[in-house]
Amino acid sequence: MLPRIAENLPSGDLDINLRTRTPARRNPPSPVPDSDATLLPQMTSKLPGQAFAAVTRPGRWRAPSCAVSVCSNAQHLRRNGFSSAATPEGSQVDTTSVPRWKQTPPAMKAPVRLQGDPNKPEFPVNSDPKVLDAFYGRLLGKDGHKMLSEEVKWQAVTHKSFDQGRRGFNDKLAYLGKQIVHLQCSFAFLETPPLASETAKEDPYGREPFEHLALQGLDNLTAENKDMKINTRNMAKLGKLYGVEEVLRWRPRYVGDLGESGMELTLTQALYAVIGAVALEKGTVVANQITRERILLPLGFRTTY
Repeated sequence: MLPRIAENLPSGDLDINLRTRTPARRNPPSPVPDSDATLLPQMTSKLPGQAFAAVTRPGRWRAPSCAVSVCSNAQHLRRNGFSSAATPEGSQVDTTSVPRWKQTPPAMKAPVRLQGDPNKPEFPVNSDPKVLDAFYGRLLGKDGHKMLSEEVKWQAVTHKSFDQGRRGFNDKLAYLGKQIVHLQCSFAFLETPPLASETAKEDPYGREPFEHLALQGLDNLTAENKDMKINTRNMAKLGKLYGVEEVLRWRPRYVGDLGESGMELTLTQALYAVIGAVALEKGTVVANQITRERILLPLGFRTTY
């Protein structure tokens, strides 16, 4: 019907009639927000009700990870005072000037003593470098105290029970030295003449066993023979002969009974550790020679190689 009406009306009247018949769409007036209400932008969302409520909660908003890390670093710096401007030059303590064997590292000390009686006196151990050098001179020979570095010399005679192992101990050095001593012990058994045995019975078929000069001592190489020579008791006696007990740093369980506390095993471990320390700093050639001359010969071995 609009085209017919438009034919009879002028152009100006047509615009007015169209506007009155088809009114323009207008958005409803937005309500005035309260002062306590949260202002949110007008937008269409397809989020479920629970998800939309979780997003709009003000307590669940989180800062970006980069902002959190920056804030935490700033708080850490303010708490510990690690700024270069606030730290004076003279306040820095140089802990590297004191060697580890001489005192417990400050970073390994607990603020509170957790066990033991603080009034109970500690087991006395050697702290004189001259006494230690004299021991190495007896064990390693002339100028033996110059063969190892200062730190290793103290570590080789330190048991893990001393100061709870915070100044270093000789477990790994003892393991290396024990393997060297047992290897040289096997070589010494191979070089030892065979033990006197009964006359071999004649073979009914006339067969003769193979014999060689290098295999004559093979029968001596048994676990029983090694245990008779290289055992904890013999090694402990040898350690006392060299004076390991004077320089050994350890804490016995029973101060009144050192034997029950494992004195023999601790002395043996210290001897092995010295051999391992020599092998570590001077090489296996020097360690093998010291083992044959200072360990095996006093124990009754004949070393001809």
